[in-house]
Amino acid sequence: MGEKIRGIRRLANQRPALLALLAQLAAIALIAAAVYLLTQLSPWRPSALAAGLVQGLLAASFGHWLGLPRWWWWLNLGFVPGLLLFSGAQLPSWVFLLGFAVLLVLNWNSLGERVPLYLTGSRSRRQLAALLARQPHGFSFVDLGCGPAGTLRGLARQFPAARFVGVETAPLPFALAWLRCRRQPNCEIRYQSLWRCDLAAFDVAYCFLSPAPMAALWAKACAEMPAGATLISNTFEVPDVPADEQVELDDWRQSRLLIWRLPG
Repeated sequence: MGEKIRGIRRLANQRPALLALLAQLAAIALIAAAVYLLTQLSPWRPSALAAGLVQGLLAASFGHWLGLPRWWWWLNLGFVPGLLLFSGAQLPSWVFLLGFAVLLVLNWNSLGERVPLYLTGSRSRRQLAALLARQPHGFSFVDLGCGPAGTLRGLARQFPAARFVGVETAPLPFALAWLRCRRQPNCEIRYQSLWRCDLAAFDVAYCFLSPAPMAALWAKACAEMPAGATLISNTFEVPDVPADEQVELDDWRQSRLLIWRLPG
């Protein structure tokens, strides 16, 4: 049983959308069965919205049990109730198309690279700054999947003598990152896959990805980064390669920074 649960948790990290869908379907099946029994045994009929709210609570609970990240709980909670609310509203069809397009350009990376959009929290930023303060004057730093670049821009302002680069391929986060950093002279945003970024030019590489690419990223870092360079991963481990240092962040996601120093 324990091994099955661990397998489910690994799947939650690798295929969160699939488990979120399974949680929705399981909750829908339970609610449908409950409503059917009520119609057979009682004259009381729950409203569609009430049934939808209970279904959302069940789907969020299933998502929690399956090990999905917390933001997926909120999506599971609001998905069916949101559909029911919007189904009664007189909204033009382009509103739904626009919503789908926004989700797509925000999470473009999750389709091919299995890397959803994770945002670095304030505690992570403070610890990153403390780690970078150990670096020699004028170090170079790359954020592999910088999202809207809130972390990158903040660090660039704290260390004006250093060089900061962010790479991103999700269209909307890239556009936001470019706009936010265009006037920060020591910060550059590239529309580039992390796999096409030459890590040889950097002293520190930071990522907040998912478990799926970590083994390949470690191999890339070892092949390209200079001896003594640093790879920092938010939360996600490199399989079978213990980190040289870990910094617990004590946040609601139970995050940590894992730090590896590249061998010579």
